[in-house]
Amino acid sequence: MTDRVENSHLTAFQPLVPPNRVKEEIPPTHEAEDLVLRTRAAIRDVIHGRDRERLVVVVGPCSIHDPGVAYEYAERLGLVAAELSDRLVVVMRTYFEKPRTTVGWKGLVNDPHLDGTGDIQTGLRTARQILARVCAQGVPCATELLDPITPQYMSDMLAWAAVGARTTESQTHREMASGLSMPVGFKNGTDGTLEGARNAMTSAASPHSFLGINGEGLTSVVKTTGNPDRHVVLRGGRGGTNYGSEDIRAALDVVASEGIARPIMVDTSHDNSGKDHTRQAQVCRNVVGQFAEGQRAIMGLLIESNLEEGRQDWAPGRELKFGVSITDACIGWDETEQLLKEIAAAV
Repeated sequence: MTDRVENSHLTAFQPLVPPNRVKEEIPPTHEAEDLVLRTRAAIRDVIHGRDRERLVVVVGPCSIHDPGVAYEYAERLGLVAAELSDRLVVVMRTYFEKPRTTVGWKGLVNDPHLDGTGDIQTGLRTARQILARVCAQGVPCATELLDPITPQYMSDMLAWAAVGARTTESQTHREMASGLSMPVGFKNGTDGTLEGARNAMTSAASPHSFLGINGEGLTSVVKTTGNPDRHVVLRGGRGGTNYGSEDIRAALDVVASEGIARPIMVDTSHDNSGKDHTRQAQVCRNVVGQFAEGQRAIMGLLIESNLEEGRQDWAPGRELKFGVSITDACIGWDETEQLLKEIAAAV
C-alpha cells in the first residue's frame, strides 16, 4: 500500500517543448505546404464525388522506424506517383504511432531509439523531420493519429489521417478529428462492425469543445467547427473480410445518411488479408475490379508496403535488416510498383 493520495504510480513529469517551437526548428518549405494543400484538395474531390475517376492510394510501411528507409522509399514512390497521377492520388504511409494490443514497440514518436527509453522529445522532432524531408521530395504524407497531442506537432505536413480500429469509438479521437484540417478515415472496429465508424463520422462532422494544448503547449479548451471530409476504412474483423461487393454495398447503406459521395476506402491488410501480406494484391485486384465495373462508392486503398518483403522481430539492441518492417509484414517494393501500375491501368 501507499500513503500518497496521488501520483503513487508515476516516476516523472517531463515537460515537452511546445509545438510552435518544434515547427520553427523544422519548418515546411513553401513547396511542401503547396503539396499538402493540393493533395488534401485532391482527396476531398474524390470523397465528395467531384473527381469520380481517380482512386486514392495510401501506401507505405506499416510503421516508420528508420528515417533512411523512409527517404529511400519516398524517392522510389515519388517517381511512380508522378507517372500515375492522372489515375491515382498516391500518398505515403508515414506512421509514427502504433497501438499495441498488450505491449511492444509503440512507434517512432514514443521510442525513436528502439531501446525502450521513451524519448518522446526526440521522437516528435524526428517524426517532423521525416515528414519535412518526404514532403520536400514531392511525396505527400499520411499517418494514423493515436495520441491527441501529436497533431499539434505534425498535422501541418499531413495530407490524410486515419483513426484506427481501436480508437474509432473513442470520444477523444472523434473530437480530435472534428478539428483536423485534412480528410480523415475511420476504420471499422476490430470485430468487423461498422456502427462505430458511422457514429464517428457523424460525431466528427459536428462542432466540439474539449481539452487539449495550443501551439505554446498550454492546456486549453479546444473549439472546433467539425470536419466535412470523413470516410470509412474497411479493414475486416475477427478473422473475416469485408471488401467484397456485398460488403461494399452494405457499408454504403450504413453510412448513406452522411451524404458522402465516395465514403469507402479498403485496407488491404489486417483481417482483409488474413494478416498475410502476400494476399494484399488479391484484395487490391478485387476492389479495383469493383471500381472498374462501376462501384464509385469506393474512394481508395490502403496498402502496407516496404522496401523489402515481410517483417522482422524487434527487441532492444537487436540488429535490424534495412527496409524490413518491425510491425506488420509488408509487400516489397518490386511488387508495390507493379501493383500500383496495375491499379492505374485498371481504372
